[in-house]
Amino acid sequence: MIFLEIIKLKPVFKDYIWGGNRLSDDFGFDTGYEKTAEGWMLACHKDGMNTVEGGEFDGMELQSVIDRVGTEKFVGTNAAVFPYFPVLIKIIDAYDNLSIQVHPDDEYARRVENEFGKTEIWYVLDASEGARLVYGFKKEITAEEFKEAIENNTLMDELNSVEVKKGDLFFIEAGTVHAIGKGALIAEIQQNSNCTYRVYDYGRVGKDGKPRELHIDKAVDVSVTRPAKQPVLNFDNNPNCTLAKCDLFTVNKYIVKDTLSLSNDKTTFNHILVVNGDCTIDGKKAVKGDSYFVPAGYGEYTVSGNAEIIVTKI
Repeated sequence: MIFLEIIKLKPVFKDYIWGGNRLSDDFGFDTGYEKTAEGWMLACHKDGMNTVEGGEFDGMELQSVIDRVGTEKFVGTNAAVFPYFPVLIKIIDAYDNLSIQVHPDDEYARRVENEFGKTEIWYVLDASEGARLVYGFKKEITAEEFKEAIENNTLMDELNSVEVKKGDLFFIEAGTVHAIGKGALIAEIQQNSNCTYRVYDYGRVGKDGKPRELHIDKAVDVSVTRPAKQPVLNFDNNPNCTLAKCDLFTVNKYIVKDTLSLSNDKTTFNHILVVNGDCTIDGKKAVKGDSYFVPAGYGEYTVSGNAEIIVTKI
């Protein structure tokens, strides 16, 4: 009989060219890179897979644990209806601007890329003065005008640039043209997809010295060329709140000052990302940057200490 315990996940790190040092300097990770762009904190994807740290499943890949325990039993009945693990959670350190990009919806992505589409949220953990994000268009334009702006190098004139601060929340539906700007530290909760169409990249070159690939035709196919549907919200002064709730995921933020009681049932796992401070999760020590997975059906558990945590469920 397998005992379902809360498990700690070891992140997967990515060294994209726009990354910085905050995952090592602020969170204490030994990423193995001089500069690190992303930490994949909950990842069960072909391009990145968490392993378990400690306990009965020590050293096992997350997918292997799911296979061993059983999908419904481990991730819950809500997640089991998806064709594969439904979410991917990251910490993103933008030392430089990310490319202007867009993600397809499920229908297009499954048909063209054999993958999920990508709707996501950004929760701003920190931002340097003057940091900005690209979020949709200033006004509605046609697909033809969008393509002309790309080809004429005037795209930035059409896009909505937003100054950001700690606690801001962006809900980025598939089809929304967007980009994280330099100086932003982001927690990203997204569909489990790595499907990105790059529209504009500031003329940069990759590690091979060549311009990075653009995906203009596909981007024009999938982009919603009007202002973003969802407003930008700020939750910096909200101690316990729901950041986002949709048919893909529910994300809650909690400020733990003593003891917080949480629970789940057989419908869903809980994922806990510690974004500040330190605490214990049912007696397991957790510090800033730690990632814990609470299996479906675990029931009641307590988080004690002084910390800010983000809890994601399906």
